Amino acid sequence: TKQTTVRVPDGLADDAEAVARVRGESVNKLIIDSLAAEIERVRADESFTTRAKKLLERDQEILADSLGDPLP
Repeated sequence: TKQTTVRVPDGLADDAEAVARVRGESVNKLIIDSLAAEIERVRADESFTTRAKKLLERDQEILADSLGDPLP
């Protein structure tokens, strides 16, 4: 696992604590589950994946140009 710090507005943190408490789970689990659901949602979004592929291709071009390497 990777540990990270996230700053959450007070109201959202209070809501997250309440939801987690009602579900009988930790805020950490609520956040992990919510993040996983959002990632699953955007991966299923064709518009998002198309934009992501274009950005990755452009990043590879920039990197290859800056290193003087041809693209594979």
